[in-house]
Amino acid sequence: MEGWQRAFVLHGRPYSETSLLLDLFTESHGRIKVLAKGARSRRSQLKGCLQPFTPLLVRWGGKGGVKTLRGAEPVSLSLPLSGLTLYSGLYVNEVLSRVLEHETAYSSLFFDYLDCIQSLAGVNGSPEHVLRRFELALLSHLGYGIDFLHCAGSGAPVADEMTYRYREEKGFIASLVIDHHSFTGRDLIALDNREFPDADTLRAAKRFTRIALKPYLGGKPLKSRELFRTFTVKKPADLPPDNHQ
Repeated sequence: MEGWQRAFVLHGRPYSETSLLLDLFTESHGRIKVLAKGARSRRSQLKGCLQPFTPLLVRWGGKGGVKTLRGAEPVSLSLPLSGLTLYSGLYVNEVLSRVLEHETAYSSLFFDYLDCIQSLAGVNGSPEHVLRRFELALLSHLGYGIDFLHCAGSGAPVADEMTYRYREEKGFIASLVIDHHSFTGRDLIALDNREFPDADTLRAAKRFTRIALKPYLGGKPLKSRELFRTFTVKKPADLPPDNHQ
């Protein structure tokens, strides 16, 4: 690989006594795995910058599934995430690590990710609006085509107070059944706009993105959700109700 690429670290873990194995999200090559040799040594100039939420320029080389990191430079300081926004960012990183195919370009998604992390860094209060917008953008980039504005059965425009039941690979069909897969027309319009004016539409968006992402994530629990639950138990006073992914 020639030249420098913009990138973020999604996840990293120790590899041998002095190296790191990193999952990177790059602008032009998507998700790649790289070995950062010597990055954990005391004298390494990379030690401080190979962290999540730090905008990077990187170079790598080699063949096979794991590349060798040839260089990395921080573009700016790490985006300031802490507490609730930090756990939200870890959730976003874990989802990307789980659903993105290896070495497949997602250039537009890279900028949606950058916008998401920057928005989380500026959040005062609940990050749910930011997370829901990113999840919907991610689904779109994965090729998840869904028509929120028309009944899949009749083709008629959705009506605010009508109830529609979601059916995988078909869409939303008008139904009198009210269950976990049911949404009002108002919910669907909010999903299409990626704007959630109240608690009801925000809860509906959370419910839908969990349903839609489940086939991509599989049955394995997300570690970030477990960490988040631990955080909420330790610091309940810091959190607004019904938060996070």
